[in-house]
Amino acid sequence: MTGRRLGLVAGLVVLLVLAGVGGRSLLASRSATATDAASVSASISPTSSASSSATGPSASQPGAAAQSRSSAALELAADDLLTLAPRPLSRGVTISGSLKAVNSAVLKAKVAGELLELLPREGDRVAAGQLLGRIDASDAELRLRQAEHNVEAAQAQVDLAHRQLDNNRALVGQGYISATALDNSVASHNGARANLQVAQSGADIARKAVGDTRLISPITGQVAQRLAQPGERLPVDARVIEIVDLSRIELEAALAPQDAGALRLGATARLEVEGVSEPVAARIARINPVTQAGTRAVLVYLALQPTPAQARALRSGLFARGSVELGRSNLPALPVSAVHVDESKPYVLMFEAGTLVRRTVVLGERGNSPGSNDEWVEIRSGVNVGARVLSGAVGTVPSGTPARLPTPAAVVPLAGPAGGPSAAR
Repeated sequence: MTGRRLGLVAGLVVLLVLAGVGGRSLLASRSATATDAASVSASISPTSSASSSATGPSASQPGAAAQSRSSAALELAADDLLTLAPRPLSRGVTISGSLKAVNSAVLKAKVAGELLELLPREGDRVAAGQLLGRIDASDAELRLRQAEHNVEAAQAQVDLAHRQLDNNRALVGQGYISATALDNSVASHNGARANLQVAQSGADIARKAVGDTRLISPITGQVAQRLAQPGERLPVDARVIEIVDLSRIELEAALAPQDAGALRLGATARLEVEGVSEPVAARIARINPVTQAGTRAVLVYLALQPTPAQARALRSGLFARGSVELGRSNLPALPVSAVHVDESKPYVLMFEAGTLVRRTVVLGERGNSPGSNDEWVEIRSGVNVGARVLSGAVGTVPSGTPARLPTPAAVVPLAGPAGGPSAAR
C-alpha cells in the first residue's frame, strides 16, 4: 500500500511540472505574435503615426491651459466691486450711553412707623402734591399731645412769673422790697418765657412729624417702582417709591478727553435708541467740567428732541448710540468694511485687468454718508479715484487671484445722494 501511494504522488508531481512548462510556452508564443503585429503596423504607417503623435498633445495644451485659467477665475457679482469716488462725509464723534429722566425723585419715609397704605402702582401717573400713602401716626400724635401739654405748663409758668413781676414792681415803688428782689423777678419771668418758647418748638416738631406720616409726591410724573409694601415697618429715610418725569429725557455719555474737546454746546446729533425705529434728534445741553475719577472720561449730556410718536416709546434706562456731527466735506471714500486691516498697514483689493491686486492705502477721516447706513473712511493715497475695489462682503482674497464679471458694464459707480445710481453695498 505504501509503494502504491508513493507512485501516485510521483505521478502527480510529473504531471504538474509538464503543465507548467506547457503554459510558459503558450504565453511566449502569444507575446511573440503580438510583437510581430505591432512591428508590421509600424512599418505600414510610420508617417501617420508620427504626425498624430506630433499634432495631438501640442495642439491640445494651449486650450487646456486656457480652460484651466478660466475655471479658476473668481466669479464676481455686480455689487461685489465698488468704485472709489468723492462722497459727502459728515464727520462726527461717536457717542453711546443710557437714557435718563432729567427730573426724578425717590420718596423716602421721614418718620419711622408702619406703612399703612401705598396707593399708586408702577406706571401710574401722579401729580406734585398728591397723597401717595400713609404711615401709622399713632406715636407721632402722642408726642404731639405731650408737646402741647408742655406748652400749656410753660404758659402757666409765664403767667405766674408775670404776676409776680408786677407785684414786685409795686412793692419796690413803696419801698417794701429791694431792687435786687425786683431783678430776680424779672429774671424769673424771662426764664419762664424762654421755657415757653422751647415747649412751643417741641410742639411744632411733633406737629411736623404727624404731617410727615402722609407721603406726598414731590414731582409730577410716573411711578417707576414701589420699594416698600403696606404692612412693612419703615425706618427713617427708608425708600418707599420712585417717580420719573419722562417729559424731559437726556443721554448721559462718557467720552475720551480728546473727543469731548471737539464738542460744543448746541451741536446736533442723531441717536439710535432701542425700541425706536427712526433716529431721534438730540443736541448737546451740558458738558461736565470735571472728569470721572479713574477713567478720566468726560460726561456729556444730550437733550433728546423726539417726535410725539417717539416720545411714547422712550423709557429711562434704554441704551442709545449715535454720533455728534462736527461738519461735512466731499472726500474720496470707501466703506470701512472694504478696507482690510489684518496686516501692519491697511490695504484694499483692486480689480485691474481681470486680476485682484492688493494696494496699500492711507486712510483719513471717518464719517457717515447720506443715504448709507455704513461707516465710510477717506482714502487719501494708494488708490486713484475711479479705481474698482472689492467690497468687504466678499472677504479676503489672495493678491493676484484672477476674477471676472458677468458683463463689462456690471459694475455701478458709487454716487452721492444728490443723484445718479445708488451706492453698491
